[in-house]
Amino acid sequence: MMKRNRILAAVTIFCLMLSACTKLKNELRIGTDTKEEDIRDFYYTFENINYNAYYQRYRFYTEDGKHMFFHETRERKDDYGPATEKDTTAKGSGELSEEEWMQFISLVNGGTAEKRKDDASSGSRGPWMFIYLNNDVEEGRKYDFSSSEIRKQFETFCETLAEKIRG
Repeated sequence: MMKRNRILAAVTIFCLMLSACTKLKNELRIGTDTKEEDIRDFYYTFENINYNAYYQRYRFYTEDGKHMFFHETRERKDDYGPATEKDTTAKGSGELSEEEWMQFISLVNGGTAEKRKDDASSGSRGPWMFIYLNNDVEEGRKYDFSSSEIRKQFETFCETLAEKIRG
């Protein structure tokens, strides 16, 4: 009986360790498990298809060695969605200064990125956030900010950049 309990305990510990290793492999902490130069693309998308339909996308990416920002807003006032390209009310892209890029990096650092999987929330309003890392899965990883406060700071930062690009 004692031998059986030891074997059971050893198997349980092994399974827990394997589970922890699998989680670590599937989930990365940005800025700890990655470097700044590992980030090649980041998407933030929010959509409301109910009354006063609304769509917002922000994208940070690197192209030809330059750090870039893209935004697109679609609105369908007094109507239901989804908002389509013909409903676009603002759109633009531009190069980020080194300071702006570093602010983006500081906001995403500390967040977690895990491999995508089918999820019941995929039909939600979002936001949906995906980060694409060099030498990583092609479809990117699902991203979560370290806190809701950091996410709000990120949204405010993006609104400021979008306003700057619109001129």
